[in-house]
Amino acid sequence: MVLTSWNKYITQTDELVNHFSDEELLSEIAPGRNRGIYILGHLIAIHDKMLPLLGMGSEVNADLFEVFVTNPDSKRATAFAVKQLKERWSTQNELFANYFQRVKTDEWFDKHTQVSEEDFKKDPKRNRLNIVLTRIPHLTYHFGQLKLLKSDKGQI
Repeated sequence: MVLTSWNKYITQTDELVNHFSDEELLSEIAPGRNRGIYILGHLIAIHDKMLPLLGMGSEVNADLFEVFVTNPDSKRATAFAVKQLKERWSTQNELFANYFQRVKTDEWFDKHTQVSEEDFKKDPKRNRLNIVLTRIPHLTYHFGQLKLLKSDKGQI
């Protein structure tokens, strides 16, 4: 159920992101709020932190964290083009999809990499599955924000 929910919202967010033009993603969600490009970069940066937690390897988009998480949206041009972020989003989602297909059911209940054996014994909920589970509300929140972008291409 967790992976079904993850895949559902990743697919919906992907469709929404690809629906918008570069110009639309460069616009603010609402006056004085984050731009679509910031939300996209933010999602990539946060999901990137999941890679080492799940034992998938090192972060591959670490250069996005400071720009899209540590600092607020500057409303100025970023060092990253919309096209580049869309490509990173797609590549990252493929990484997760491939990994999720390979993980055996019981492996989801193994500890994630940032918890010690001792702490895991005290709190076995600090497992791989819970990493994905806790990221779903974050994803859905930002999906909702992206839905607020105005588009002349019709409703999604």
